[in-house]
Amino acid sequence: MTRRPLSPRAGATRSESTRRVLRRRRRAYASVPAWVAVVAALGAAFVLLPLVAMVSRVDWAGFVPLVTSESSVAAFWLSLRTSVAATLICVVLGVPMAVVLARTEFRGQKVLRSLVLLPLVLPPVVGGIALLYTFGRRGLLGQTFDALGVTIAFSTTAVVLAQTFVALPFLVLSLEGALRTVGTRYEAVASTLGARPTTVLRRVTLPLVLPALVSGAVLSFARAIGEFGATLTFAGSLQGVTRTLPLEIYLQRETDPDAAVALSLVLVLVAVVVVALAHQAGRPSGVATRRRGS
Repeated sequence: MTRRPLSPRAGATRSESTRRVLRRRRRAYASVPAWVAVVAALGAAFVLLPLVAMVSRVDWAGFVPLVTSESSVAAFWLSLRTSVAATLICVVLGVPMAVVLARTEFRGQKVLRSLVLLPLVLPPVVGGIALLYTFGRRGLLGQTFDALGVTIAFSTTAVVLAQTFVALPFLVLSLEGALRTVGTRYEAVASTLGARPTTVLRRVTLPLVLPALVSGAVLSFARAIGEFGATLTFAGSLQGVTRTLPLEIYLQRETDPDAAVALSLVLVLVAVVVVALAHQAGRPSGVATRRRGS
């Protein structure tokens, strides 16, 4: 008995049925166990509930006067200026550090990477003490600066240095990971075509990891603007000079809790915007990586 060939319509129907089955299987595979969703919901509640509690305590009737007082505005603009300066320093220092860690191999590299990333786990107060004994008047380098008539500790410069110290690892970690992900194929091609190392870095390497660089810079800015412990220890709390927004919130907590809550909400909103920008900046890198891997 000969089998009659399928008509084009029947073949299309079977193909569509096969695609539906495959889509259902992919959806089933992509789904997560119920207990995982429950634990994820608990984690989200653990993060969100304190924020909701804080928002519920905001004095909305006096919110604008509280956040626009002279001390609040001065602290906000000081935080903004110093965080931008610290982020620029992080880019200038962090990009070469990430390139060296990702593109070279040498003895003691793992130890160096651990030391570079140490501020991620080091208590900020300890970092402030280390900076004080380095750049303070009686510190390792402070005496040299003092002889030149330059005072760093308990100045606006000290705020920038403290913010840079705690924020630099964020940029290095983000950029080094991106450099290792993209590999060296395009750089090798550029080198074989006669491009010098600086040209390869400027025309090939940095454009490839630009989304990660922007994301790392944004995260460094977020860490800098929220810095408290190292700033207080190394720079002190002088209004208009070293009193950043986190320090203002800490001081207002004792004298005017409503102002502390209002300023905390401002800092939370800034953090949300910064994290959203960092996530958006990092998306193209992930897409490009998936396309290269496919």
